[in-house]
Formats: sequence, structure tokens, C-alpha cells
Amino acid sequence: MEDRFFNTLKKLYGSYGFRLYIVGGSVRDLLLGRPYKDHDFVTDATPEQEKDFMPEASYAFSKFGSIRLTLEGEEIDITTLRLEGSYTDFRHPSHIQFVKDPKLDYKRRDFTINALYLDEEYQLLDYCGGVEDLNNKVIRFIGDPATRVKEDPLRILRAERFSRVLGFSLDPKTKEAIDDNRDLLKELNPDKIKEEERKLRSSVK
Repeated sequence: MEDRFFNTLKKLYGSYGFRLYIVGGSVRDLLLGRPYKDHDFVTDATPEQEKDFMPEASYAFSKFGSIRLTLEGEEIDITTLRLEGSYTDFRHPSHIQFVKDPKLDYKRRDFTINALYLDEEYQLLDYCGGVEDLNNKVIRFIGDPATRVKEDPLRILRAERFSRVLGFSLDPKTKEAIDDNRDLLKELNPDKIKEEERKLRSSVK
């Protein structure tokens, strides 16, 4: 249960005094023994600090704390640990604040099963019962479900995609929030909806 790209990058980050963690769907699929193509990592280094030792990465979205690196033809997404402000456009937070602790970062994530972290020693960090939900095959929002849907209605489609692909059930409160707020999908960019539908189709082949 290891990620070869993580094994390489954690040494690089560590040599500059920074932490690196595997997060989200990468951890979820590692624990489930599922193959995955998305390599999602988080760090306590900011993009400005990363430029000093990883200038070859793409910094197009560095204002959100995200950079992208290509290794062996595969894309690696690395995001600075952060807190997020309120959402004003159904998609992006009004502001972000970089932090050092994953225990602060997890609260901004969508589902408990996507808020699991593995540190450099592959020790699991779980702040919201994600492992229990993974074992019980449950999709559950972090925090208040209605609030999470209203922040970003695309989470409706993500919840349903994960439920279908993984064979998991929706937590009752999660399902209620989705049903009550489905009309918010009209607020989304149609391209985002098509992208989510494409991910679903490619996942169930």
C-alpha cells in the first residue's frame, strides 16, 4: 500500500523542511485496494516556497494553493493545507488561509471518506470518522450537509458518483440535503456537470 510518486516527493519536501501527505481519493482508494490515477497530495509548504525547489511545476492555480507536477507522464496535484472562507459563487471560497495542520484542513473537504490523510510513514490521520464510513460503505458529508451542498452544488453529483462507483449508500442526512437542494445544479457551469458525468462514465466501464 504505497504510492511511488509520494515516496519520491516526500523525500524532496522533507529535505527542505516541509511535510507532505497523501489525501482524499488517493487515500480512499489505497485503503480499498482500488487502482487510481489521481495523485492528490497536501503540504505545509506554500506555492512561493515550492518554487524554490520545484520550479518545473505549473503554478497556474497557485493563488488557491494548488500546483501541478508531471512525473512519468502522470499529473500530481499538490495543495497547501488551508482554511476556506464562505462560498459566494457556488464553487469557490471567498478567501483562503494557508495553515500547517491537516486537522484544520480536513473541515473544508466534502465527504468523510475523502478527508483521510497518510503521512510520510503511511500513518493514517482520520479526524471525522472517515475510516468507519469507509468500512460501513457510507457517503457522508463533513459538517452540515445542507451547507456543504449550498457551498458547491457539484457535490450532489460527486456524492452520487461515489455511491454508484463504490457501491456505497448515502447517509440519510446527506441524501436529504441532496434531494432538498437539487435545483441548485442550475447554478453550475454546464461544462462542470458534463465533466462530472464523464468521470462517472469512465469509472463504471
